[in-house]
Amino acid sequence: MAGTDWLAERRTEVAADRILDAAAQLYTQHDPASIGMNEIARAAGCSRATLYRYFESREALRTAYAHRETRRVARQIMQEIHDVDDPRERLVASITATLRMVRESPALAAWFAASRPPIGGELAGQSEVITALAAAFLQSLGSADHAAVDRRARWAVRVITSLLLFPGRDEADERAMIEDFVVPVVAPVSASP
Repeated sequence: MAGTDWLAERRTEVAADRILDAAAQLYTQHDPASIGMNEIARAAGCSRATLYRYFESREALRTAYAHRETRRVARQIMQEIHDVDDPRERLVASITATLRMVRESPALAAWFAASRPPIGGELAGQSEVITALAAAFLQSLGSADHAAVDRRARWAVRVITSLLLFPGRDEADERAMIEDFVVPVVAPVSASP
């Protein structure tokens, strides 16, 4: 089509990513619940009107940020557990990797700080993207029952959120809780050793 800006979509992605990067920086410095659109626009170097062109509200921006980071963490987890064949061990490794990666990211860790409102937990519980990624992972472990996979994915997200908000004593303690209480419920029965 003549006159069509074939780079428009890419520019939109770059602009949105720049805004989300600015928000991430603010999330590392301040309580994520206290950051408004004015601060994000200022940090991104754009006007509020430009910001609202990409994100209709602070909640939409938070959701976009959480989904972008969820996809990034999911890719890293899949790379990390690529060689783990046992479904139960893949489940344990993926949950422990998720906990570690969120805690290592200052911007993500801020969403689960015990001294702040639990916006990370609220968003994780409401996000269809996070649940869908968890369900896809659980499906890859071998279960064919889609309804059960969906319920287990929502429960796994709640478990991860709970451990982020209320950590175990240490990594070994969390791993033991996952092995004792999550694997028997979430991993498919056919995956038993």
